[in-house]
Amino acid sequence: MGLVGVGETGNGEMGLSSVALGTKNKYERMDSQLPDEDEDASQHQLQEKRSKKTRKYVLACAIFASLNSVLLGYDVGVMSGAIIFIQEDLKITEVQEEVLVGILSIVSLFGSLAGGKTSDMIGRKWTMALAAVVFQAGAGVMVFAPSFEILMIGRLLAGIGIGFGVMIAPVYIAEISPTIARGSLTSFPEIFINLGILLGYVSNYVFSGLPAHINWRIMLGVGILPSVFIGFALFVIPESPRWLVIQNRVDEARSVLLKTNENESEVEDRLNEILVAADTSSGGKYEEKSVTRELLSPSPALRRMLITGFGIQCFQQITGIDATVYYSPEIFREAGIEDKTNLLAATVAVGVTKTVFIMVAILLIDKLGRKPLLYVSTIGMTACLLSLSFTLTFLGKGQIGIAMAILSVCGNVAFFSVGIGPVCWVLTSEIFPLRLRAQAGALGAVGNRVCSGLVAMSFLSVSNAISFGGTFFIFSVVSAVSVAFVYIFVPETKGKSLEQIELLFQTEQWEGEGGQVELGDVEHLVQKG
Repeated sequence: MGLVGVGETGNGEMGLSSVALGTKNKYERMDSQLPDEDEDASQHQLQEKRSKKTRKYVLACAIFASLNSVLLGYDVGVMSGAIIFIQEDLKITEVQEEVLVGILSIVSLFGSLAGGKTSDMIGRKWTMALAAVVFQAGAGVMVFAPSFEILMIGRLLAGIGIGFGVMIAPVYIAEISPTIARGSLTSFPEIFINLGILLGYVSNYVFSGLPAHINWRIMLGVGILPSVFIGFALFVIPESPRWLVIQNRVDEARSVLLKTNENESEVEDRLNEILVAADTSSGGKYEEKSVTRELLSPSPALRRMLITGFGIQCFQQITGIDATVYYSPEIFREAGIEDKTNLLAATVAVGVTKTVFIMVAILLIDKLGRKPLLYVSTIGMTACLLSLSFTLTFLGKGQIGIAMAILSVCGNVAFFSVGIGPVCWVLTSEIFPLRLRAQAGALGAVGNRVCSGLVAMSFLSVSNAISFGGTFFIFSVVSAVSVAFVYIFVPETKGKSLEQIELLFQTEQWEGEGGQVELGDVEHLVQKG
């Protein structure tokens, strides 16, 4: 037995030596792996820290860029109540009231049109600064206006400033945002519009107890405050990397992308995509054909983009959202609420509803997608507008009529905020090619503002002619048409880079397949769940 044992090991010493050596080698290998594991853990921690820092930075940029949108929202909300006291103080007629309310939207189209060209010349960042300065000037004139005519001058200036801001904010945010969060971040302007509306309603309620010749001036003057913060924002936010590439400032664009992308290795890939889209690497084949000429004589792909972008912007307004928001006190008065304080309190409920439900859209837009939210929104709005029409026409001015009117108005703004409100701006900032994005986006904003102005300036006159119920029945029919428009003309852009979306329109693959595209997305979500 002992011999066999010796034979197996050669001798005792050799056997022990072998075990010792084997053991030593084993521990040496384990030790040699520890530095690699430590290095991997360290790399992971660094990446996590970078990701958090990047997300905070992009979020801050989106918030600051959206501050101009507060101005539009605040004006819409505050004017709904201030007009009651302006009418009392300056003794304006109903027609002057309509003009005063609606002119801002009409004039803002000039700001939006000029904003596209201006942002291509001086950059996205400084166009936002210009918007704030022009609005401040207009708000200052309105606060001290002694007459209807001077008040109108202030409205004109404020409208131009708002036109600049409404057009540029979604474009800027889309151009700095990472693909995975672009939908949510590009919805920020709509969030801030809703926040502005709510602040306007609250301002009406808070200052309504002051004398009529003072309260409306304070209400309008408070609107200057958000634009002051935009001055501080200019020290935080960078210029759009895509605009920098167009200006051949590639190194600066790379520096911005390093700040706004979580994964450093993807920066060069994104930069190359932008370079190709901007056509800087191919000698600028679009230089000969001006942007204006290209928009006036579009290719089939660009025509599809224009129909989608311009159409969704118009439908956002011709379904009557501004009539609901601007004239909510008049609507509730028609339903049976008489007291001014109660009227303004009811409008605060509308503002809260609108603001709360925009948050739902932000949570869902990059998960569920743009198109499903548009379906939910347009179908829900159609039902609520039809309900409001029925209520105002048949239920009279009793408690049930008042409750149904408030419920229908709040439901309408809730469905608007869940879908077509934010998605409209997201789509128009996503679908156009880089060289056309600012000016084509401006064209969409013009359609939006023109429709908003026409609705705001005609609502009271039309309602007096065919009744409030009849007017909201027309809005419900238009909303039903918007459902068909979404099905036929709107593709799903969720999860695609801006450059991939441009290719999507060039293939015509989505035409006539709206339902199939959406069904595929829903099936994918079910599988993931």
